[in-house]
Formats: sequence, C-alpha cells, structure tokens
Amino acid sequence: MAVYQIYPRKKRKFFSSLSANLIFIIINVVVFLVVFPLWILGVFSPDFFAIKPSNILQGKYVWTFLTSMFMHGGFFHIFANMLSLFFIGSLVEKILGKKRYVSFYLLSGLFASLFFVLTSLIFVSDLDKSAVGASGALFGLVGLLVLLTPNLPVYVMFIPIPIKMKYAGPGILFVLWMISTIGGLPIGNTAHLGGLLAGLGYGFYLKNKYKNKTRYIGKYFS
Repeated sequence: MAVYQIYPRKKRKFFSSLSANLIFIIINVVVFLVVFPLWILGVFSPDFFAIKPSNILQGKYVWTFLTSMFMHGGFFHIFANMLSLFFIGSLVEKILGKKRYVSFYLLSGLFASLFFVLTSLIFVSDLDKSAVGASGALFGLVGLLVLLTPNLPVYVMFIPIPIKMKYAGPGILFVLWMISTIGGLPIGNTAHLGGLLAGLGYGFYLKNKYKNKTRYIGKYFS
C-alpha cells in the first residue's frame, strides 16, 4: 500500500494575488477618496501632495514627485485615468511582467513630474502652477506601446473606429494640448509629454536589447 504525505496548502496573501496594475488603481482610488475631501474642506494645502515647480526649486515638498502621481483633481479626472490605466496597464504588465512593470510605471511618473518642473523653469511659465494625476505614468505606458505594439488597434475617447497605437498615442497628446489651449483647461501637457518620452525611451531600449522578443510582440498585437 502506497503512503502519501500530505502537505498543507500555502495560503496566498490577498495583495500578492492581485496584478500590480490593479494595486496601482486601488492605491489611486483610496488616496483620492481620503485626500480629496480634506483638500476641498481646506484641512491642508495642496502643496503637501501636488507637485509645484516653485516649491521644488526651493527644495520644498520634494516628496510630491511621488505623491502627485497618486492624487487627482476631481471625479472625472480619476475616472478617466483609472479607466485608461485598467486597459492599457493590464496589457503592459502582461508584456513586461509584474516587477518590471512596477519599476517602469513609477519611473515614468517620476520622469513626467521632473519634465514638468524643468520645462516650467526653462520656458519661464507659471512656476506656481501645481499638477496631480497618474497621466504622466499613463503616457509612459502609451509611449512604450507605440514602439512595441505600433499596429495594435485601440479605441480613443469617443471615436467609434479603432486607430493604430502608433497614431493614437501622439494623437491623444495633441488633442489634449489643443483642448487645453483653446478651452483654457488646466491640463498638464508637459507632464504628459515627459511620460510619453520616458515610454519611447524605454521602448527603444527594449527593442535594441530584445530584438526577437519585441519583434514577436509587435506581430502578435497587430
């Protein structure tokens, strides 16, 4: 008679079973629900979580490079960003893997914030203008897909027909820039551009280092 030894099944922790992208979405939503009401009620200044070039250039509130990535300026703002992150981030995480995706997402957001500060200084724009949102990191994901999956058909905003990613990525950036210019809306265009450049830069790196893999990815998602 055979004897079998039964080992207890290890329980997986809740957060370890979730995708990194879903965890990012949860963090964004929780931070918004906690911080936004306090901001509206005037409990504390937005300087504590929003990145402002004048503060950074004075060496103040340097942690806002990180906190600004997880805060949003309104319900529509966070809804649009999280909906986009749900679809785009899920795909990028499948391509990169969980650990690499986390690093890339955070670095894209940080670079977008840095680009926002530097362009404000170089072009002597309003140094007291603050910025919040996951858009910088989100555009980093878009920039990466522009290079790795250029022919991937995607739906943009309210356009009923799919557009290839290589046109949709830059197109979204241009449309938002036009909307903010014509409508005078406070959209962080330079942060978006910084995120897109970060994604394109990482895309070039991956295409040069993993030529066969990235070529296969491009063909698979076309």
